[in-house]
Amino acid sequence: MKNLKDLKLDNQRVLLRADLNAPLKADNNGQMQITDDGRLRASVSTITELINRGCKIVILAHLGRPKGERKPELSLRPICKRLSELLNKDIKFIDQIDDKTKDLVNGLKSGEVAMIENIRFEKDETSKDQSERIRLAQKLAALADFFVIDGFGVVHREQASVTDVARLLPRAAGKLVEAEQKAFDKVLNNPERPYVVVLGGSKVSDKLGVINNLINKVDKLLIGGGMAFTFLKAKGYEVGDSLLEVDRLEEVKNLINSAGEKKVEIVLPVDVVISKTLDATSPIAIVDADKIPVGEKGLDIGPKTIELFSAKLKDAKTIVWNGPMGVFEVKEFANGTKEIAQNLSQSTGYTVVGGGDSAAAIRLLGIDESKFDHISTGGGASLELLEGKVLPGLKVLDEV
Repeated sequence: MKNLKDLKLDNQRVLLRADLNAPLKADNNGQMQITDDGRLRASVSTITELINRGCKIVILAHLGRPKGERKPELSLRPICKRLSELLNKDIKFIDQIDDKTKDLVNGLKSGEVAMIENIRFEKDETSKDQSERIRLAQKLAALADFFVIDGFGVVHREQASVTDVARLLPRAAGKLVEAEQKAFDKVLNNPERPYVVVLGGSKVSDKLGVINNLINKVDKLLIGGGMAFTFLKAKGYEVGDSLLEVDRLEEVKNLINSAGEKKVEIVLPVDVVISKTLDATSPIAIVDADKIPVGEKGLDIGPKTIELFSAKLKDAKTIVWNGPMGVFEVKEFANGTKEIAQNLSQSTGYTVVGGGDSAAAIRLLGIDESKFDHISTGGGASLELLEGKVLPGLKVLDEV
């Protein structure tokens, strides 16, 4: 996979596909404000190198899923403003791709940066018809001499600004995508042992592919979050009104049996924090995992489980964590996620955190990001890599 050092980028026009898909919330004046700028900060390193090499940089990015419509609430203008602050540099904003765009780009001086409005406002961007995607890709390719993919959060997508334009220009991975690739290659292909994976999140169906792949590689699998209740049910426990995927019970039973045959230890919660409602307005209690009453929901792992999981992580040389242990957005159900995250941050092993909710939880709970070896910026992309899938946005970099 080519990186920035492999291309003669100095003073050239570079099309940079970044992932700047940050969460926004309207303030009291109705203005959209970024609530988590982690992905923007992760993009700074590549942009800075391109600036230092005198490149004329055109950033492509998306926000949300506008489905080809121009939706003001999904404009990249707040993203452009914040990225400009992080770079301490003005970014020229290009409102749309039209006949004037090429002149605007050609007018950039060495080291200057422009950003094109939400690329998903273009309906061809996400089209299932490759000829439509290529139509947009050709317009984009006409703006640059080189293409750099640095949006790890989109490399699992076949989209015009990810794969199709890459085939039309000399291309390479940016520093962020390169770092992501190295981190996941290490945990998937060359892990030090003991190797422990911590999985959480709401749905077991989202993680079955990951478990099926990793069960051949890991020593221990710790299961928390809403997905744990399907495992507990598969072992014969009653789970009250906790999240349960009945249609996945047989698959989970087979996984448990397969793990036993492969000598992989699956560790499940032994106690849980329960309540009738998600908003903590109902009474909250801690019960053993096999004693969840009807009408109550398991919403976090309990203190005995935190102690158990911590013991299993103690001597790990490689740890991958993907998915929160509970409803971390509500402080009453955030302790399990916080304690496991803090435990990982203090580990002497190699720690990789999957993107999405896990990365968001670390920032929301105020845990020092520098204490982890790698925090991924791509939730869906990291899951697909952990499943063993080939990601189109990475594969295209190696095409001849």
